[in-house]
Amino acid sequence: MEFLRDDETLDDLNLKGIHVIQKKNAFRFGVDAVLLANFAKVKRDAKVVDLCTGTGIIPFILAGKTYASNIIGVEIQEEFVEMASRSTVYNGLQDRIKFISGDLKNLDLIKAIPKADIVTVNPPYKLHNSGLISLDDKNAIARHEICCTLEDVIIASRILLGNSGRMYMVHRPDRLVDILCTMRKHRIEPKRIRMVHPSANKAPNIVLIEGCRDGGSFLKWDPPLYVHMQDGNYTREINDMYNSQTIE
Repeated sequence: MEFLRDDETLDDLNLKGIHVIQKKNAFRFGVDAVLLANFAKVKRDAKVVDLCTGTGIIPFILAGKTYASNIIGVEIQEEFVEMASRSTVYNGLQDRIKFISGDLKNLDLIKAIPKADIVTVNPPYKLHNSGLISLDDKNAIARHEICCTLEDVIIASRILLGNSGRMYMVHRPDRLVDILCTMRKHRIEPKRIRMVHPSANKAPNIVLIEGCRDGGSFLKWDPPLYVHMQDGNYTREINDMYNSQTIE
C-alpha cells in the first residue's frame, strides 16, 4: 500500500509510535481533538464510536491512551475516510480501529453500527448561516453545520449508545444552551462540563461536555482548564495531554 501522497503529511503523535496522515492544505486536527480525547472516560475493553471523525485523530489518540477494544470512526467525506484507513494500516491497528464512510443523518447506517459504550464527537461548531463560509469545501464542512446540525449529532449519539452509555462532545461556549437543551430533549442527560480558556485572563472559547443516555439529573462542573501560560507556552496539564500517559 502507498501510505503517503504528494499533498499529504505523516504526523507523529508522540504516542506509542502512532502517526496520522493529513492533507497539507485541508482541515488538520487541533487542540480541540486532543482535549476531547483526554476528557473522555474510556474503560478497559470499551466500544467507542467517534462521529465526524475527520482524519481519525480521536480514534488514534484513544487507541494509544486507552484500552478500548474497538473504535469506529464515522465520517461523511470519503477522502478523509480513505486517508484515515491508510493511517490505520500504517500503524497496524486494524484489529482495533475501523472507519466508515457515511452520513450520520442516515439513521439506517447508524442503527447498523453495534451499540457503543462511548460516543465522542467534535462536530462543526458554526451555524450554517453564520459568518463567512470557507472557500475550501473540506474546511467548510468541518467547521460549519453544512452536512449535519447539532441535533443530528445528538440524535445519532442517542441511537448509538447502549444503556447508560456516555457521550463526550467538544464545542463552543456560545452554543452551550442549545447543546444542553438538545441533549435533554433526546434523553442524553448532561453530567459534566469543563470550560477551556486560552489563558488565565481570557474568557473560555471551548467547552467539553459529558452526557449519559437516560441518566438522572445531576450536573458537575470540572475546574477550568487553561491552555497557555502567560509566556505563551502550554500549561503543564496541556503538556501532559500530549504525552503518552494512559488515560483510564
